[in-house]
Amino acid sequence: MTAGVAALVGDVSLFRGFRRRAEILRTVRNYDSFNSDNDPLGEHDFGRFEYGSAILYWKIDYYDLELAWGSPDPANPDVTTRVLTILLAEEY
Repeated sequence: MTAGVAALVGDVSLFRGFRRRAEILRTVRNYDSFNSDNDPLGEHDFGRFEYGSAILYWKIDYYDLELAWGSPDPANPDVTTRVLTILLAEEY
């Protein structure tokens, strides 16, 4: 999560912050609004949703195992580390 999403969530040591973070993660986990317009390659690596009055994006990037460069083969988990980022639309 980016700094903007962390500010939206608030203190996760308090129940309301913990609950907000869990709701956002659940929304990403259950996301299934893919179509040919928003996912033309069928990779399911980007999504958009609303949380309260905020618009959030999530994206998955594919790095090499050292997280230094892009993966040489994103489909191969032996050479790829996937990183999930959840951000406010204005942070994109």
